[in-house]
Amino acid sequence: MSKLDGIALEIQWSSLIATVTEQARALQRIAFSPIVREAGDLATALFDRQGRMVAQAVTGTPGHINSLAAAGQHFVHEFPPDTLHPGDVLITNDPWLSAGHFFDITVMTPVFRLERCIGFFGSTIHHTDIGGYGVGAGARDVHEEGLWIPLAKLYEKGVPNALLHSIIRRNVRTPEHVSGDLAAQVAAGRVGAERLNALCDRTGMEDIQLLAEAILNRSEQATRESIRKLKPGTYHGESTFDVPGGARITLKTAVTVDARAGELVIDFAGSSPEAPIGINVVLNYTAAYANFAVRACLDPDLPNNFGSLLPVKVVAPEGSIVNCRYPAPVNARHVVGMYVPMPVLKALHQVMPDRVLAEGSGAVWTIQIQGRAEDGTPFTSSMFNYSGGMGARRDKPGLDATCYPTGVAAVPVEVLEAAMPIVFTRKELRPGSGGAGRQRGGDGQFIGFRMRTKESWLLNVVASRTELGPEGLEGGEGGKPGRFLVNGEPVNKSQKMAMAAADEVMMETPGGGGYGPPT
Repeated sequence: MSKLDGIALEIQWSSLIATVTEQARALQRIAFSPIVREAGDLATALFDRQGRMVAQAVTGTPGHINSLAAAGQHFVHEFPPDTLHPGDVLITNDPWLSAGHFFDITVMTPVFRLERCIGFFGSTIHHTDIGGYGVGAGARDVHEEGLWIPLAKLYEKGVPNALLHSIIRRNVRTPEHVSGDLAAQVAAGRVGAERLNALCDRTGMEDIQLLAEAILNRSEQATRESIRKLKPGTYHGESTFDVPGGARITLKTAVTVDARAGELVIDFAGSSPEAPIGINVVLNYTAAYANFAVRACLDPDLPNNFGSLLPVKVVAPEGSIVNCRYPAPVNARHVVGMYVPMPVLKALHQVMPDRVLAEGSGAVWTIQIQGRAEDGTPFTSSMFNYSGGMGARRDKPGLDATCYPTGVAAVPVEVLEAAMPIVFTRKELRPGSGGAGRQRGGDGQFIGFRMRTKESWLLNVVASRTELGPEGLEGGEGGKPGRFLVNGEPVNKSQKMAMAAADEVMMETPGGGGYGPPT
């Protein structure tokens, strides 16, 4: 086949989306960890032989998806397609090459047709544990944060890399969960490979290169055309928020619209420097969320792939908190990374005011618990997340207990209570926490819990916006900041805490900012 007409391209594009979405659903069905199975903290995508992301699933988080897109080319550079064999599976969790911290492991499965690699199916998921410090911001450098897996082969010609599997199992607290989730990633990649070969059989394609080129070229041109419609110039945005321990972080952006070239440049010069705690962000993750903010405003219906990402350039000074240098600690990088869209949206408000939203609560509040149950059985929780309120939109209120920009959901309390010795004492919306306005900001929520244990236990809570609430937009009022309490007393720490058996925890997540003056 030498040429694709519009109808054939649309049919095959729909088939690719169905394929990567089936890969994602398979991964969720067979994953061991609630954070993947229930919350959907994952990304899956198809790549061509050059490591360019062609299609992504309809589910997944922006941070994972767009970081996975960046990882594809690193894999291809280290493992050229013609050096691979059927049954090979590749892996890494290098923060600077993939999704920004050790918990997110990326697995790439080469797809073979007639003994030739024609592409890859990739997935990134948040794993239950990766050893080291655990979820939290208390580590002093990246080496305290867990197991670092370089670009490597997890399977070679269908045979497990026994030494690598053993190293992973011996370095994590929940080896069965981690091994099970890795197996789920491998199985989901094989599902994708089978479906792609079936598509090639139906259409008579020897590979996907012609199809990939058509999709990527059209995606790039459509994105450039959308940018050309914007008013050229440089627009500035700034957002300040507090992080665990009380430090205040400022993110600054200068968004330059080059309408002639159809390009956007997002420059984070002037943002805060690297932090001494693990809230630093690698450039991959910064670019992932900056791109998401642009695409959400520019044209949400465009495909998200290598082609559509190409016209948006994201730069940040090396050594800044959004482009940290090795060996900066990064485990809680979402605390800053999920605020990245806020200053970008403020800049875009000057170009397309009807498409942006007010500041929201920012990062999800993440929790990890370690200890022993009443019968002495050790437990380590899967990370679970709780959102505050979303910022209001120009014509609609902000959503309650919904975190923009991540798409990750909260694991249901019933699932958590069945998986570990935890009892939730309160779970309800926090009325009035959203900022007033013509459109009101979304409300945060109350989450209270205690542990069913006779011994002390360890708690990592990564809370933000406990001092500075989200700002409103165009005269809207700000949302209320959050509160984290232990036995009724406010706590603001970045380190892991030792808790007594009877301690009770209460989290009050922030509300979103309002839009427009209240009437």
